[in-house]
Amino acid sequence: MSIAETSIKRGGVAYYPPKGRAWEGIDAAAAGADPKKLVAAADFAMRHESPWPRDLDDAGSVPGLTEIEPPPWNEALGPFKPRGGPNGLVLKGGRILAQWGDPARIDMTFSIAKSYLACLAGLAVGDGLIPDIDRPVAETVSAPEFASDRNALVTWRHLLTQTSEWEGTLFSKPDLVDRNRQVGAGGDNSRKGTHRDLAAPGSYWEYNDVRVNVLSLALLQVFRQPLPQVLKARIMGPIGASDGWSWHGYRNSAVEIDGQTMVSVPGGTHWGGGIQIDSFDHARFALLIQRDGVWEGRRLLPQGWTDQMRAPSVINDGYGFLWWLNTGRREWPAASEQAYAAIGAGTNIILIDPAHDLVMVARWVDGEAVQDLVAHVIGALA
Repeated sequence: MSIAETSIKRGGVAYYPPKGRAWEGIDAAAAGADPKKLVAAADFAMRHESPWPRDLDDAGSVPGLTEIEPPPWNEALGPFKPRGGPNGLVLKGGRILAQWGDPARIDMTFSIAKSYLACLAGLAVGDGLIPDIDRPVAETVSAPEFASDRNALVTWRHLLTQTSEWEGTLFSKPDLVDRNRQVGAGGDNSRKGTHRDLAAPGSYWEYNDVRVNVLSLALLQVFRQPLPQVLKARIMGPIGASDGWSWHGYRNSAVEIDGQTMVSVPGGTHWGGGIQIDSFDHARFALLIQRDGVWEGRRLLPQGWTDQMRAPSVINDGYGFLWWLNTGRREWPAASEQAYAAIGAGTNIILIDPAHDLVMVARWVDGEAVQDLVAHVIGALA
């Protein structure tokens, strides 16, 4: 029996939160946790708020992104929502062990949307819409974005692992805008948006939001229906998520499929749009992933897909299928090496640590404090 299977048992019955806010909590002592340390962890999160402005529309740019991009590359294409303060949840065995701030607040979540796209790709694989992730996208998607000699070689795996080296412009944003982009602690974006000779598809890792949006468009092409509809029907509805979340596209991202106009949604909020969602819904999603894509005995994701999502890619062993990994415990030293996370700018994070049967959702934390927040939470469980 796997870690995921054993960790969800309590009295022989796995707990799944019902739809709505009637979500069971668990006493710290019953969970083997230190209540004082849990309070300290929540207090730490509240005291280390993101330095980002509360209203990005009013600020006129996104820190570290459009803030450093020249016009017209920095132009917003989708909506921004004024953000709230720090909030979060810690789950143990699926039950709420701790929370802080206002987890019910619907808010932007930036690149966590990428990890939702990875799950949609899994659905497409399970449905047979993507016969083989190692085959070129052009074999299943007839679109100009995959017509050039270079882009015709791009596979689904390349897009899922950010190694595609796709070249072109999508919805007025060229891939060049994120060439030489660096992410994570100590990232130097002084060369972001400058020329770099492209490598062969699959041979170079680069975090590039235009290329992720190409993946989203390709998934729209294979599903033949808007991705928010697919996500609601196949994932968010079955796990009992609220009706408050939404996924916004760009004002210029509408495409025609089968004679119908559909909006292609982005894998983040770099230029606005993206997923707006509360922390409770994120926690449900995380619980589904932690439990291998199964919810109350019903398999929602294909068998083995969550294993593939968190398998280290060949080029970057700290990254899977649009999920960040803790290989060598480099990303979050206090967590187990099996930990993995969906991360969005700001900082927003969904952390899953199977070894500790832990799910943590944290919103609007200072990026410099994320490692310490994880250490506080893990330390409370010891």
